[in-house]
Amino acid sequence: MTTPKPRLFNGLRTVLITMLALIAMMVTAKAQTIYVMDSGDTVRVTVFGEPDLSGEFKVDAMGRLNLALIGPVSVRNLTTDQARQKIHDAYLDGYLRHPDIAVEIIAFRPFFIMGEVNQPGSYDYVPGMNVLNAIAVGGGLTYRGDEDDIEILRGHDASRVVIPATLATIVMPGDIVRVAERYF
Repeated sequence: MTTPKPRLFNGLRTVLITMLALIAMMVTAKAQTIYVMDSGDTVRVTVFGEPDLSGEFKVDAMGRLNLALIGPVSVRNLTTDQARQKIHDAYLDGYLRHPDIAVEIIAFRPFFIMGEVNQPGSYDYVPGMNVLNAIAVGGGLTYRGDEDDIEILRGHDASRVVIPATLATIVMPGDIVRVAERYF
């Protein structure tokens, strides 16, 4: 015969599990909001006091911005602040005495939706987009579309990860949203 566990222990265990789940959700939400640049993004680089060095630049297929004087600067997987610092350091290295740089994203790379949607393809990204919005942009689910079997492919080539998704999952620029076919 087993002895029953005290109610206090069960209550504490439930509270602890709930707290850990909430912390995990907050960390996941925070991780999804950190945006890093990649091919297809359009960036405005402002070099204050140097209008000839400032402008709008598209991140090329190699993940670089081609800037006046300093040439190509690799920005793939960098935040705008990290890119600003890298560009600052490059201009400081023999070109400008006190470069004051600003970097901002002005157009995000597209996202892609494929599988059981009416209009699969590439679409402009809108900040705050979730899977439900992406499906709507793709013309909605086909009659075979399974809203309970959706994946997001995130990342670039070898570092790409597959994320199981719900309709509320956040979509990021460059993501591939894949809607599976239901069988019954």
